[in-house]
Amino acid sequence: MHYRLFHRLIPIHRNPSAYLAAASSSNSTSSLPNRTPFKPKTAVVLSKVTRYEFEKRIFPDFTEQQLKDHLESKRSDYDGLLERHNRHYSCVDLIERELRNNGIEAKVVQRFDLDNDLIGWADVIFTAGGDGTFLLAADKVRGQDKPVIGLNSDPNRSAGCLCLPKDKYSAGQFDAAIKRLLDGDFRWLKRQRIRITIAGHSEKLFPTELKEEQLLYHEHRFLEHMNEKLECSKPIDSDENGNIEVLPIVALNEVFIGEAHSSRVSYYEMKVDDEPHMKEKSSGITICTGTGSTSWHFHINQLSTDAVQNILSISNSLSSCKVPVEDTALIREVTKKFNESLVFDPSEPRMAYTIRDPIRNDVFSVPCVKGVAKRIQIRSRMWDAHLVIDGGFSYKFNDGAIATLEIHDEDALKSVEFD
Repeated sequence: MHYRLFHRLIPIHRNPSAYLAAASSSNSTSSLPNRTPFKPKTAVVLSKVTRYEFEKRIFPDFTEQQLKDHLESKRSDYDGLLERHNRHYSCVDLIERELRNNGIEAKVVQRFDLDNDLIGWADVIFTAGGDGTFLLAADKVRGQDKPVIGLNSDPNRSAGCLCLPKDKYSAGQFDAAIKRLLDGDFRWLKRQRIRITIAGHSEKLFPTELKEEQLLYHEHRFLEHMNEKLECSKPIDSDENGNIEVLPIVALNEVFIGEAHSSRVSYYEMKVDDEPHMKEKSSGITICTGTGSTSWHFHINQLSTDAVQNILSISNSLSSCKVPVEDTALIREVTKKFNESLVFDPSEPRMAYTIRDPIRNDVFSVPCVKGVAKRIQIRSRMWDAHLVIDGGFSYKFNDGAIATLEIHDEDALKSVEFD
């Protein structure tokens, strides 16, 4: 069996030192034609943590049979997890081999080892996994001199919207992908990201790393490897409300702000661009980039064909319009057009916000539950709230704290796309 686990934690099949040494569009405005040959000399391959590795991490003392029994006790498919684990690492081996064959020195790591030194060493970062693995790499890369390229290692089970097209260029087809890259047959893609500035807080800001918390609640043994990246910058200014700090993490997909417990109402004041502040109560708010417009933002706002049919039926009853609501092809096309309108280009320097489940009554009025903005400011009126970046990092965001969200071109992430 080809087992490959956390080389920091459970050294099966390869020891850590040997492993690292051996691993020593579109017509839109989102892309820029590649006029310079892409000739990297060094590459980091960030491998995802498979579900099999995740379970081994939680139960490091289990024998293989004990792990199998445990998984089967909760109706998880041990054989399926192991098969997908091995398939993933076959893809990783292929990526590493193809890079070497093309004269590129490669190092394969997992998330715990992707530090600033390694990022500085690499000319390019490839991710082997899905969108989550791509986001992990993107969180650690600032500026536009270090491209991040995603490869989907499980195309049958993962959409991989941030990765190269999975039909022809999945991780298991990396030989085709690297040929196009080295031939310069691609476009540079500049993905805008959201910069967040926090004011009005009285204590030092430090994030909870949610993926680490998921692995083991009471243990943060790996967080010290990320301190250099996660600690907030020094205060850039101060006022009567407290320090003003720019968070060191920029959001590639979205920012969520709301109460920690979803059953509680989120209370805040919101200012969009030059509009006046509005007091609002809701289930929280999401603010996304063009990249994130295909993710949570899309699924919050998309309409079903049933909803479109009902709306058009009501419209027919209240007006002289007579839309043929029994025409299923028409309803599907209208639904498709509306849902497509929710998505915008990753390079556009704007954000889309959505107020989730807004409360509307005599006191609170929400004129727009969704919209676009260049600048958004939110003042917390909550007592146990969080500001969450890309679903991975959470900052406390309680009463009096003010978050300002903006797009700055210098924060954009450099990636690629194929026609």
